[in-house]
Amino acid sequence: MRDGRAAKRELLAFLIGFLLIAPAITRADESAANPTLFIVGDSTVKNGTRDQVGWGEEIGALFDSSRINVQNRAIGGRSSRTFITEGRWDKILADAKAGDFVLVQMGHNDGGKPDDPARPRGSLPGLGEETLEIDNPQTKKHEVVHTYGWYMRKYINDAKAKGMTPIICSPVPHRPKTPVEAGAVENSRYVTWSSQIAEAEQVPFINLNKIIMQHYVGMTPDDIKAKYFTTADDTHSNRDGAKLNASCVVDGLRGLKDVAVVKYLRE
Repeated sequence: MRDGRAAKRELLAFLIGFLLIAPAITRADESAANPTLFIVGDSTVKNGTRDQVGWGEEIGALFDSSRINVQNRAIGGRSSRTFITEGRWDKILADAKAGDFVLVQMGHNDGGKPDDPARPRGSLPGLGEETLEIDNPQTKKHEVVHTYGWYMRKYINDAKAKGMTPIICSPVPHRPKTPVEAGAVENSRYVTWSSQIAEAEQVPFINLNKIIMQHYVGMTPDDIKAKYFTTADDTHSNRDGAKLNASCVVDGLRGLKDVAVVKYLRE
């Protein structure tokens, strides 16, 4: 008799435990089935330094997390080249599925020398097919370096092959040193090149640089610095700057035509 009662207690405990974890299992299954927005970028998108915040760290709150997963895979110090050569892009491709989205903002770290002893991260300037063979002073490996355009096209073509929707985003502006006029865009070749790449490859493009700059109109450079940037430099945003930049990304997304990721934004 005692064995029978013990068996009933064990069955009851099992049923109670199952009922407790079943909702969590269901939520996990639903989350896995939802599309994912992957974000590729540098320290202006994700930052681990105190008082410095990237816009990718704030944008998740602007999406309906019950319907889409937002994964900010950006990492400070990376260029269009090194995000790929370090295997970070391959990891996204391995984790992605058809119907996902990827938002790529690169350019801030592409301008250095490809074989700089301290930071060998630069890509070749331009959009062409030029290459440069180097012995990477950091990895100690022989490497073929391509142009900024080549790397950006790789993101686009790989994403399309995976069934993802690639969205190109121009680099955010540095803190302007003079008052900003309406319609102004920072004088940056990476802003121009990112636009040209998106147009040539016929993929959605957000001129984030221009959208953010319009929010600076009517402010003095010192006011912009105090409100949106860190004291460390004129590149990295503070929390308020990251929130502004994230909202500008969303404004850019809303301005795109026939890009399904928009339907997952919060009202």
